Amino acid sequence: MTDTIELQTIEVVGKAEGPHLLITGGVHGDEFESMTAIRRLAIAVDASELSGRLTLVPVVNEAAFLAGNRTAEDGLDLARVCPGDPEGSVTLRTAVALSQLIESADYYIDLHSGGIIMDVWPMSGYGLSDDPAILDVQRRMAHAFNLPVIWGTAGNLNGRSLSVARDAGVAAIYTEYLGGGRCSPEGADAYFEGCLNVMAELELLKRERPASAVTLRIEDPRPGSGHMQVQNPSPITGQFTPAVSLGQRVRPDDLLGFVTNVSGSQVHEITCTQDGYVLAIRTYPRVHENDSVIVIMEDLQPGDG
Repeated sequence: MTDTIELQTIEVVGKAEGPHLLITGGVHGDEFESMTAIRRLAIAVDASELSGRLTLVPVVNEAAFLAGNRTAEDGLDLARVCPGDPEGSVTLRTAVALSQLIESADYYIDLHSGGIIMDVWPMSGYGLSDDPAILDVQRRMAHAFNLPVIWGTAGNLNGRSLSVARDAGVAAIYTEYLGGGRCSPEGADAYFEGCLNVMAELELLKRERPASAVTLRIEDPRPGSGHMQVQNPSPITGQFTPAVSLGQRVRPDDLLGFVTNVSGSQVHEITCTQDGYVLAIRTYPRVHENDSVIVIMEDLQPGDG
């Protein structure tokens, strides 16, 4: 019989009635800002001041965390295999536990970062729900989180934590903040504050709201618009050197970077085919052929940029 995965959760039950908010970190084992912020929330949130219920999971994917990688030993991406399989490998069983937890909540925040190999421009994102009421709540949550960028993308991508929330009718957002194999203190702080801001927006607690730090919001309804890992693949295996920075405005034919093979006999330039902003950059130099090296958040009204 296959062992059932039990996530290590922290529950804070308020003295007053209210909604159930779930906040998860470590869906990928190498994303540390989320883990740090959630542990801080567990200490900071006072049940006597809370209306409703708060469920915190600092590290969803413990097998990946212990391996020091994005994924566990089975090589499966937890953010691609939800709702999982109770008889499957460790990642598939973890997906079952995560999905059940999401389905029990009223609202959901999934905290991410670029992990070992990528840096991501600090952002809040959500799927463009067909339900106007849920979409309105998700927009409010993303704005309240108060990161510089908000990105709404197609809600048709499956296998993800947010697709489980979508199917369960749970309003949900995800976030990204740098990465590169480190834990950004600024990122952990922003996540801590952002979660408290969303809790205030959802009336789980009372809190003075800060001035808005949002500088850019783009909604892209095209199918697959939120799938970052397929953009700008490396043409060869080698060493990648970026030529752009996070948040930079780019247009078609701009140089994004170049890849050099092991001997240095081949140098391939990667040029932009999109019009928008640099959302993520590969920071780990070694790339395999077809690895994504740059992610562009496309501006659907490029003439306004």
